[in-house]
This record gives sequence, C-alpha cells and structure tokens, in this order.
Amino acid sequence: MIMTAKRNNPDKEKPVYMISVAARLTGMHPQTLRIYERKELVSPGRTAKRTRLYSEGDIDRLKYIQQLTQDAGVNLAGVKIIMELQKKVEGIEKTIVAMEAEMVEAQRRMDKEIKQASNRRRYDLVLVPKARQLVRRIVLDGDVE
Repeated sequence: MIMTAKRNNPDKEKPVYMISVAARLTGMHPQTLRIYERKELVSPGRTAKRTRLYSEGDIDRLKYIQQLTQDAGVNLAGVKIIMELQKKVEGIEKTIVAMEAEMVEAQRRMDKEIKQASNRRRYDLVLVPKARQLVRRIVLDGDVE
C-alpha cells in the first residue's frame, strides 16, 4: 500500500538527524540521500558548517520515495512529478475548505439580512384616487415610491 507524504506538523519539519542517522532510519545508503537531494526530492536543513540535518518529515518523504521506487516501480522523475502533484492537491484541498467556510458564512449573513428585511415591513394606507378606496400596501424600507 502506498502512503502519501503529509506535511501537517511543524515539529516534524525541524531538522535533527545527521545523514548517517537518516540513512539508518530509512535503510538507504547516504549517497542515495545525496542523490535525492540533488534531484530535489528532499531538502534537508543545514548547520552553519553545512552539515545536512534531516527532519522527521524528511524521513517520511524518504520512506515514501522508497515505497514508490521499490514497491510501485516508479522512477525518480515520476516520483518528483507525483510529489509535486500531491503538493498541488493539498493546496487545492485547503482552498476548497476555505471556500466552503466562506460559503457557510455568506449563507449565514444572507439569512440574517433576509430576516432583518422581513422585520422591517410596514403597512401604509394609500388613497387610490380613481377607486376612492383605501388600499393597504406593504412597503419595505428603501423602496422607491
């Protein structure tokens, strides 16, 4: 089963593991990790002396890359495309959630305005000259007479 690499927890992105530890955690050779960095599949942090430091998120991405390449037979170019598309999908999902929240708020405001408008009705008696009768007419605030 192929899992997606998620980037939700900010603490997961804190660089803490040196390349030797990251290699052990993923079961990969350190040179493989360097290749993945050159191909921009992972971006480890760097210390002041330029030592690579991998985060938990980086480790998760490396394991995901390993799943795609070994279990699904995807090459590195395909892995990069998949990861870019997943990032776009995550952005679109966030946009949809935000738009749904905006729609709910707009509906709430609209319902409130409709209720207020219905409460503003007033009744006027208007003399209709031709029929010489009084006619009751509903007038909403803001109507032009």
